Amino acid sequence: MRELLRAAFVIARRDYMAVVFSKTFILFLIGPLFPVLFGFAFGSLGERVASDGLRSTIGVAMPKADRDALIAAHGRLVGQLGPQAVPGMEAVSGPLDDAAADSLLTGPDHRFTLILSGTLAAPELIGRRGDVDRATGEVGLILDQARAARADAAPRIATRLLPESKGPDRQAQMLTGRSAQILLFLLTILLAGMVLSNMVEEKTNKIIEILAAAVPIDAIFIGKLAAMLTMSLTGIAIWGGGVLAFLLTQPEGLPDLPDPAVGWPVFILLGILYFAMAYTLLGALFIGVGSQASTVRQVQTLNMPVTMGQMILFFFASHASGQPDSAMDIAAAVIPFGSPFAMIARAAISPLIWPHVMAVTWQIVWVAIIVRMGAGLFRRNVLKSGGGRGTRRRKAASV
Repeated sequence: MRELLRAAFVIARRDYMAVVFSKTFILFLIGPLFPVLFGFAFGSLGERVASDGLRSTIGVAMPKADRDALIAAHGRLVGQLGPQAVPGMEAVSGPLDDAAADSLLTGPDHRFTLILSGTLAAPELIGRRGDVDRATGEVGLILDQARAARADAAPRIATRLLPESKGPDRQAQMLTGRSAQILLFLLTILLAGMVLSNMVEEKTNKIIEILAAAVPIDAIFIGKLAAMLTMSLTGIAIWGGGVLAFLLTQPEGLPDLPDPAVGWPVFILLGILYFAMAYTLLGALFIGVGSQASTVRQVQTLNMPVTMGQMILFFFASHASGQPDSAMDIAAAVIPFGSPFAMIARAAISPLIWPHVMAVTWQIVWVAIIVRMGAGLFRRNVLKSGGGRGTRRRKAASV
């Protein structure tokens, strides 16, 4: 065992130094910035289009007193519910006759989609049938607010404060768990494929046969997994430091996130552990797949079903996390490739630690099984030698 671990460490150090201290690692680090920047750009553009172009704007053509009361009520509702919850409103000098109202709706600037005329007591909403049907309820809410304020009849809501409430905390913790699941899955899918490409590259260049003649196959697999995992953690640390520095420079500082049930220090530690487990589980499978492939086309063919299966297990674990302690949730925690995603969500809503100890132990066992099976397949199908390490070394010595 000591010889195996020493050989695995040598392989891991070799691969880590070759990847991290290369120019391509810089490109690897800045690569995810482009989709993030595009996401922010298109998100901002979409939000602007949704807020400016798609939101209804209603022209208020009423006597001045009614118009001012309605605009004031609209402003209060916007402050309470947000600008997207109610349609926009602008004052129009009025009252207007039918011809003037039609001119505002059909004019060249198309500024208004509806015209609200009449009085607060007898309002009239003018526009196309679809626009009127969509806006009737919202306009009625604004009218009720304006009438209540004018009559000084706005209801006073009695309040009673509790020292603490578990319901909102539970929902917030579930949201934290779901967010951690998505982040874990994206990082795993993004980074685990490097193990596959690394194995195929060295297999094509015949380097893997040279290594197999010197060290056990198991040590090669473990070393490559450890190197790629360490390299991925290095990249995540750099990305995380950049995100943290960016948040600290913002006026509002760090976001006020709900505390997970196990506390933030333990939750972050479990997140690192479960990423390592998810990465090594998928990476070990990728190594086994890559050891059987001879060309990039074969890699792509074999990679697709593995990735799709991982996506199915992720969605299963995500769905099961909404039903804590159910049979589905327990099944998601037991299935090895879905277990990290199910357990990180459990850490957000349950303070118990012992399930995580059992889950990590279970996942380590499956990593060992997959590495052993992948090494056996590689030894049998690629090296064409079933006699083990001693046979290979004797052959190498004779050569």
